[in-house]
Amino acid sequence: MKLFNGLLILLLLVTSVSAQRELTKFVDPFVGTGGHGHTFPGAARPFGMVQLSPDTRLTGWDGCSGYHYSDQIIYGFSHTHLSGTGVSDYGDILLMPTVGEVSIRAAGGDKTVNGYASKFSHQREKARPGYYAVKLEDDQIFAELTATDRVGFHRYTYPATDQANVILDLAHRDKVLDSALRIVSPTRIEGFRRSDAWARDQVVYFVAEFSQPVTEYGIALDDQLKIGLSDARGTNIKAFFRFGTQSGAPLLVKVAISAVDIAGARKNLAAELPHWNFARVQQDAAAAWNRELNKIQVSGGTEAQLRTFYTALYHTMIAPNLFMDADGRYRGRDLKTHTARGFANYTVFSLWDTFRAAHPLYTIIEQKRTHDFINTFLAQYDEGGRLPVWELAGNETECMIGYHAVSVIADAARKGIGGFDRNKAFTAMKHSAEMEHFGLAAYKRRGYISMEDEPESVSKTLEYAYDDWCIAQMAALLGKQDDYARFIRRAQYYKDVFDPATSFARPRQNGGWVAPFDPREVTFNFTEANAWQYTFFAPQDISGLIELFGGKAQFARKLDELFTTESKTTGREQADITGLIGQYAHGNEPSHHMAYLYDYVGQPWQTQARVRQIMDEFYKPQPDGLIGNEDCGQMSAWYVLSAAGFYQVTPGSPIYAIGSPLFPAVRFQLENGRTFSIKAHNATPQNVYIQSATLNGRPYSKAYFTHRDVMNGGELVFRMGARPQRAWGTGAGDAPTSAILDDKIIPPPVFKSASQTFGDQLEVSLLAAQPAMKLYYTTDGTEPGPAAQLYNNPFFIEHTTTIKSVAVANHGERSQTVVATFHKLPHNWGIELTAQYNRQYTAGGAQGLIDGVRGGKNFSAGAWQGYQGQDFAAVIDLGQEETVSRLGAGFLQNIRSWIFMPTRVDFELSHDGRTFTPALSIPNDVPADSYDEVIKDFTRNISPQRARYVRIKASNYGKLPAWHLGAGGDAFIFIDEIMIEAGK
Repeated sequence: MKLFNGLLILLLLVTSVSAQRELTKFVDPFVGTGGHGHTFPGAARPFGMVQLSPDTRLTGWDGCSGYHYSDQIIYGFSHTHLSGTGVSDYGDILLMPTVGEVSIRAAGGDKTVNGYASKFSHQREKARPGYYAVKLEDDQIFAELTATDRVGFHRYTYPATDQANVILDLAHRDKVLDSALRIVSPTRIEGFRRSDAWARDQVVYFVAEFSQPVTEYGIALDDQLKIGLSDARGTNIKAFFRFGTQSGAPLLVKVAISAVDIAGARKNLAAELPHWNFARVQQDAAAAWNRELNKIQVSGGTEAQLRTFYTALYHTMIAPNLFMDADGRYRGRDLKTHTARGFANYTVFSLWDTFRAAHPLYTIIEQKRTHDFINTFLAQYDEGGRLPVWELAGNETECMIGYHAVSVIADAARKGIGGFDRNKAFTAMKHSAEMEHFGLAAYKRRGYISMEDEPESVSKTLEYAYDDWCIAQMAALLGKQDDYARFIRRAQYYKDVFDPATSFARPRQNGGWVAPFDPREVTFNFTEANAWQYTFFAPQDISGLIELFGGKAQFARKLDELFTTESKTTGREQADITGLIGQYAHGNEPSHHMAYLYDYVGQPWQTQARVRQIMDEFYKPQPDGLIGNEDCGQMSAWYVLSAAGFYQVTPGSPIYAIGSPLFPAVRFQLENGRTFSIKAHNATPQNVYIQSATLNGRPYSKAYFTHRDVMNGGELVFRMGARPQRAWGTGAGDAPTSAILDDKIIPPPVFKSASQTFGDQLEVSLLAAQPAMKLYYTTDGTEPGPAAQLYNNPFFIEHTTTIKSVAVANHGERSQTVVATFHKLPHNWGIELTAQYNRQYTAGGAQGLIDGVRGGKNFSAGAWQGYQGQDFAAVIDLGQEETVSRLGAGFLQNIRSWIFMPTRVDFELSHDGRTFTPALSIPNDVPADSYDEVIKDFTRNISPQRARYVRIKASNYGKLPAWHLGAGGDAFIFIDEIMIEAGK
């Protein structure tokens, strides 16, 4: 019996190996390195810790990965890179081979400046999974790179010379906080680099070994080169190591890294690369990639489609990255050393992007890694007190919005993926939702985030609501009914920012809608988007969203308008909004589910057409073949799933909406040993429409299938055609559903008035978000109770007043309370602006600077007036001559958003408005490099003087400094309010 079992296992292994196809040949790592894809072409293993790649660009948005296809200079090869992000970091431990005399200087634009950069051409450059090679033209060096999980392996073939050098640059790219280098022996060096960039405290320890002894070396500390110096510590360390290469044999360099310590790097080197066989490491890397890529086997299609598909699948496996040493130790969220027990620790969690498609893809083909990811989340919760948002190298960057780790956890749990403590996960999920930061306090209190509470208020409201639904799903799984009831109500808060009059998600301010309103306008009320691109985000309750539009027909018409309206956006420039079809923007993630929404309203043929259009137009096997940032696999995961024929619109609900399968056959090799196949008969570029389907041999009419269908294994077969088949997927029960049926909420009322401030009196109206609602209000600041007034008609107020209102349904269900405060102007001054403010930051116009209402630290709340690239200047007319005794103005600094304090503020006085006399000058004393958000009043007493007019000038900071991420851009001045003490 044992012999039989052994033979059976051997047969299975042979069958598995024989079923492996050579798929790495279809991967082009240069895809996405041009345009705005922000990928890199270098050598890495699947989800590996090392990403060994050339650096061609040191700064700028299109240099986020360190490489851009349009460049012609290579600075060197560093060991860590980010794939497709919108912010730059990494680029640690840079090596560069050179020949001849050594010049080590600060990095610059060409070799004559920095002493070691080299020109290169794409004609002499190649890349494939786990391997990169390039000819460095200046010194005729052939450089090759490959990698294990934790070790980068270099092979440099020099011309015959006794001056073959390897430059080490520990000051490369971002700000260095500390670094060190030690020459251990003629063949080994060790050191570390601690830096501040996107990750504010990142550290990389390294051990490097050379295949032959160094003949000469030197270390440059602060660009002062000392020959023979064997160790150094500081913030600007570079070094050179010289070898003789007359024999023509290549020089090999192994570089092991660790985020823990030097000992960890040594162990990683010993565990993963004890030999010098470059070809074996290259082959092992290719084999590792081939195993991963074979998890999805596609057949048929054009060469371009196969290259696009497998390059996309490759990109989904670049990140997250392994982040622990061979002995299990890792640097945790508390920046201390921990040991992973029972899981592999990872980093680089771009969750705002990847919760949408990349992580759902992993639940199919990377289930083991999925529970490793979740256990990493829980370890970060233990160490840092919170689930990750956008974690990088043990640092929480606080980038993007939401708390989408809860989506990944809930989706895995709903799909039956185990290997993690569900109760602990639920506690951590709730903790993220119960915090008070980033608008959550207001969101919980009133059911939405208002413009004055927090930037990106609409997007945060919508995404928090989805995340809360995910928490409710986890509560239901665990039988926690009270928690389910609370979070399922919060999951409906998306309704509170939906304006039925315009049928758009719309920003609110002071209890009302922000006006004027243009759904095409890109403002700071949305996250990298506008109202068009966020209105359709309620994946947790698509049925409820359809009801808000008035039904399926109206919803479908709105989708039609989305895809067919003018593609032009207005307002703020946003580089991420690309790939426009109408106002659908495939280049950024909020739009990614929208083409599949037609399935939910019984028009699956529309989904099929739009999905195929997006695949055909926005994915190409060329350097600029991605329409937007790759974003750590999300852009590519959309293609992988869509080309297979489906997409998960609602992560956390284990159903997949069907689109338009691209290939004749797609086969998923599952970790449970089963296979799930999707076949598309008659699949051609013209035949984009599903005519009929079978699932496991039986007729199938649903426009969706379930995760269980996939995990059970089987075969889903489509027959494709060139014309829409409107009978398929449109019957009763054929549409996918996403609906919240429990504890439906009542949206709060909306205030309407001419402005937030007024002179003599102000008319105020109340609007119901839904019909058949009674509205009650108070004007004395108390909560609307039984004694509150029933709203029937608009009313007037004559004093500064706080009004509170609720909506009440016929069955007695109440909305949350909405509050508005209207301010009576403190005086009747006039003001004339002699500079032009940015239309995004108006403070309500000129009068907003003297209305007595102060702006807070939220620069986008509407109370601040912003001026970019110019000084601020204005003249205030007091109406009559008065005795002026104090002058001042308030300003905001938020340098992340390019807002700097003025360098000085000057005041002048005049009797006639023509001739002005200097009265006060106040210099700035707030450090320009402070990342704290600061409000400062430039205010002082003056000797009492008679005047009617006050002129103020605030001098702009100018161009952003070299150390700023926006270096060279124009700084903003943000002002509110102008303060004048005067009396008769």
